[in-house]
Amino acid sequence: MTVKNLIKIAGSISLALLMPITSVQAEENANAQTAGAQAQQQRDKALRAKFPVQYESWQETSEQAEREDMLASYPAAIILWAGSSFAKEYNSPRGHHFAVADVTHTLRTGVPPAAGEKGLSASCWTCKTPDATRLMKELGVEGFSGKNFTDLGTEINSVVYCTDCHVDGKAELALPRPHAQDAMAKVHLPFDKQDASMQGAQVCGQCHVTYYFQPERSDKVNIPWIFGNNVDDIEKYYDTRRFYEWIHPISKTPILKARHPEFEHWVKSEHAEAGVTCITCHMPEETDDKGNTFTSHKVSKALDHFDSVCQNCHKSEKTIIKSLENSKAAIDAKAREVEGLLVKAHYEAAAAWKAGATWPLMNDAIMAIRHSQWRWDFAMASHGLYAHNPKEGHALLDMSIKQVNYARESLAEILKMFAVTKVDYPDISSKESAQAAVGIKLDKLTEDKQQFIKQEVDKNWSEVTRYGY
Repeated sequence: MTVKNLIKIAGSISLALLMPITSVQAEENANAQTAGAQAQQQRDKALRAKFPVQYESWQETSEQAEREDMLASYPAAIILWAGSSFAKEYNSPRGHHFAVADVTHTLRTGVPPAAGEKGLSASCWTCKTPDATRLMKELGVEGFSGKNFTDLGTEINSVVYCTDCHVDGKAELALPRPHAQDAMAKVHLPFDKQDASMQGAQVCGQCHVTYYFQPERSDKVNIPWIFGNNVDDIEKYYDTRRFYEWIHPISKTPILKARHPEFEHWVKSEHAEAGVTCITCHMPEETDDKGNTFTSHKVSKALDHFDSVCQNCHKSEKTIIKSLENSKAAIDAKAREVEGLLVKAHYEAAAAWKAGATWPLMNDAIMAIRHSQWRWDFAMASHGLYAHNPKEGHALLDMSIKQVNYARESLAEILKMFAVTKVDYPDISSKESAQAAVGIKLDKLTEDKQQFIKQEVDKNWSEVTRYGY
């Protein structure tokens, strides 16, 4: 709580009387941080001693520091995500070691809300740190999610770690996140009834899965698998609930947002049918200098281990590389086509609204935009769809093209009805022009974020929140 807030509450209490309180609070925060850091150091030491080669390979995720500004590479996405924080900043993922720092520093998590206002949910910490599950136990799941993201910054002392995937101090796999436990039960794959291979995939699927924040449950993380975990069943769930994440400010479309649905794509893939999981390809067995085998925790690219992993099914490395390159190029081309069509559809809808169109006229076109963008996002939000399940990728984007074309045909009829002969489309040739088109003031957002980092994060949050910055 800030001095300003305390003055509002206390009214007649003088600033001089308030200063000792803030000092005590700061000291308590510092003591709590010190205790948390000490506990983490003790745990690190014990786990490092018990699992030294696994720990060393986990440390190597810090080498995966490169990332791509996805909005600069694909500026049309800014128009599609207009009205949401994703249009502010969206980078490709990097190593697990950066998870806490990246979510702390991104413009998407913003700054603390004004006094009395609700800010971004603490649920944004859920998949970044084992401190999240600790806090859920202490506060309750909804008690945790009901907190603001910035409220719990001083509580975060560790990044993606052993206890996110294992029973503490053991090699035994675990599924500690409540939303993942609930989701696997929904699709009749309870964790404790699975073999080690599926358990490994589920452990990764705690976080490499699509989800949303459940508004009626204090924004707790929920995986929308009531009807199933494919794109149609998830869409059915959202449509049945009449759920949307935001209303698009240009077209008035109630938008759905996908978030890295790797588990959903994998579970319907040829890899899954063959019993090949995330662990098989990205965390293969290696041999230490004593000749003992262990599971690598570097979580690296599958082709880095072609001889030991891929060669069992793919006989030629050159052939599989060429196949992946072709798959990626084809999926990327379709994705760019969808993006261009969706940008036009959003602005054509805006022109129709401006001309006097009503909801009964617009409903079919708006729902087609919603469903088309959902499938585009379900494809593109996934990391490595072209490798994990290219067949699914093409099916998603092919249907997305059909849906957005239907939307545009409907809108063309409406625009003709209102004698609209010209629609102004935005300049999406660059990130800067696209953000300007939707009114994003990046300089101001960056300045506010950096001020918060300097005044609060750098002074009071743990070192893990600054790793890599």
